[in-house]
Amino acid sequence: MHRACEVSCQAVKDKAEYVRRMFSAIADRYDLLNTLLSFHRDNYWRTCTVSSLDLKGDEVVLDVATGTGKLAHELQGKINGKGKVVGIDFCRKMLDIARIKKTSVELVLATSEKAPFPDNTFDCATIGFALRNVPDVERMLIETTRVVKMGGKVVCLEFSRPYHPLFKHIYRLYLFVILPLVGRVISGDKDAYIYLPRSIMEFYEPDQLQSIMQNSGLIDVCFQPLTCGVVAIHTGTKGS
Repeated sequence: MHRACEVSCQAVKDKAEYVRRMFSAIADRYDLLNTLLSFHRDNYWRTCTVSSLDLKGDEVVLDVATGTGKLAHELQGKINGKGKVVGIDFCRKMLDIARIKKTSVELVLATSEKAPFPDNTFDCATIGFALRNVPDVERMLIETTRVVKMGGKVVCLEFSRPYHPLFKHIYRLYLFVILPLVGRVISGDKDAYIYLPRSIMEFYEPDQLQSIMQNSGLIDVCFQPLTCGVVAIHTGTKGS
């Protein structure tokens, strides 16, 4: 049992370090590639994610695994002087890119599995395109839920898989042939854009992620597919 735990812990560390190195390598071109490879739909997905929070403007919001801060900056656009947006990420280079944007988002270098905040700190939280990249999805969701106040929302924007049979085949061709080629040419990193399609195809189905969110202390969990199921927005509320 002890040996099995050691192997499991090492696997978690290995994945975390691999993901950190990968995002550090592509940080400079990350936003450009997201826009190109999503055919500019990434802006729409972020707008829908922020809209699902029904923000009044005075909330304190956490953006987990904020990366270059695009979702955090979208959130900041809905916040007035009484509110605040905090973004955390474990990749320093991604945060450096986020800081160039010079908004009032507070950026913190921290891991999503161990957020440096007391219980019930934030009115709500978002997680954008990050769940696939962590070694323990449930641990990340539990920790995010911990720092959100009772009755606050946790909203996850994540890649999914199209539900239309024909689009499914086209999407697989795009993921495994076109996307790695374009990603490699623009970023100069072939591994990152081989990892991306694999991580999408191996990730949970929306109903499976819904169950994990419920196990993490969230209630009234629902999901909304966007762009024929290419992504899904999962929304849950912190119960008592």
